[in-house]
Amino acid sequence: MSQQIKHYRSYINGEWLDSSTRDVIEVRNPVNNEVFSTVTANTVEDVKYALETSEKAQLTWQLLPAQTRANYIFTIAEKLKLEREYFAKLLVLEQGKTYLEALGEVDDTIRYLTYSGEAARRIQGAIFPSDAANEHLAIHKVPFGVTVGLCAFNYPLALIGRKVGPALVTGNTMIIKPHELTPVTASEFCRLVEDAGVPKGVINLISTKDAQTASLLVESPITKLISLTGSTRAGKAIYKAASNNITGLILELGGKAPFIVCDDADIDKAVEAAAISRYANCGQVCICNEMVMVDEKIADEFTEKLIKRVKQIKVGDPFDQSVHMGPNVSSLGLNRVDELVKENIAQGAELVLGGKRPEGAFFEKGNWYAPTILTNVKNNQATIQSELFAPVLPIMKVSGFEEALQYTNEREEGLSAYLYSNDYKKHMKAINEMQVGTVFINHQIVGYIQGYHSGHKTSGMGGEDGIFGIEGYLQKRTIYLDYSN
Repeated sequence: MSQQIKHYRSYINGEWLDSSTRDVIEVRNPVNNEVFSTVTANTVEDVKYALETSEKAQLTWQLLPAQTRANYIFTIAEKLKLEREYFAKLLVLEQGKTYLEALGEVDDTIRYLTYSGEAARRIQGAIFPSDAANEHLAIHKVPFGVTVGLCAFNYPLALIGRKVGPALVTGNTMIIKPHELTPVTASEFCRLVEDAGVPKGVINLISTKDAQTASLLVESPITKLISLTGSTRAGKAIYKAASNNITGLILELGGKAPFIVCDDADIDKAVEAAAISRYANCGQVCICNEMVMVDEKIADEFTEKLIKRVKQIKVGDPFDQSVHMGPNVSSLGLNRVDELVKENIAQGAELVLGGKRPEGAFFEKGNWYAPTILTNVKNNQATIQSELFAPVLPIMKVSGFEEALQYTNEREEGLSAYLYSNDYKKHMKAINEMQVGTVFINHQIVGYIQGYHSGHKTSGMGGEDGIFGIEGYLQKRTIYLDYSN
């Protein structure tokens, strides 16, 4: 792929907006922080136009048969299949994940879209007996109307598929807003939308680096549902901004998943899972292993084996298919994490691996950080208290499962957790008592399309994926029909 700077326009109401009178967003390659693309930065007027045209298109779209809506989604998915390698290369350039991870993201996006299309014939209501004769009582499921999809930077394409598919198949229109660090694949996705013949206004795209402009999407009375994948801080702000209009919300927010290893665990299996679940996508996955809580009886053996395993992770050019980990997408985020590592060392933690930029000329530019492990970390210290979203893993010794469970449930967030144990009683206690949306028991990081991705406590509300994710884009409408004379 050419490194020549290419400009991407914004897509609103089936039109590609020129950038001649607009500012642009510079998109940097995380490998070297060089600008490789620009994207139209939308204005307040653009946002209003997107909202108005989405609203205008929505009822017509809603009244189409669900299977007709699904056919458009299937067409987008088929076109994405044909350009699988192209989109994967774009993801590497704009987000920094390895090429193999990027291919996986494209495949996930296709699965999200296909699953949603297949749901068209499975949207169900309910009929209940009435209390009176000659009456019909039914509950219909109907779309919200205009929806907004706010996407994070860690999966720029998959998050679009995850939101657009369910929104469209259920009769909503959607305005996509990608993160300002990763807006390129969103623009290219809309090219597929246009090629698929999706009616104007059904999918609109807004890219902006201005918070005030973006806030119009949230605050507008036209918007009826907002789906956000982002930080807890962003979620709280949107929760407040959406309150004036009682706008519907699907919030998938920050997490701090503990990786709990009990003294009866299969240590080798736990070590492999701990490494994969931490350093995937350079640690930029909301359900990543963010901290290890290991029983003190096996802590030394586990830690020694984990260090040996993590040393095998090859960092480098993400287009090199022998490389396991690329750069972090955000220089600001990486600088914050480096400060947390330094703070934790000052608090008494021991740096046993990494903690700096990898050595070599290739790593002098860009957002690079070596796979890092800290030991002797305490529950009240820096890398335990803050979400890292980077290739840094603190290890904390605990007296056993009960202490780990207590630490987990005391936290404000509750997105996911891992438990390695061969004791079924611990399994059931985790299932019944662990205050998180997803529990991985003797299982590394994964997210199946038929599952449900949701957070408890400050990690969010609502959720996505599977039948329950589809349900999130539907409201219920109760019908009392009197057919007496």
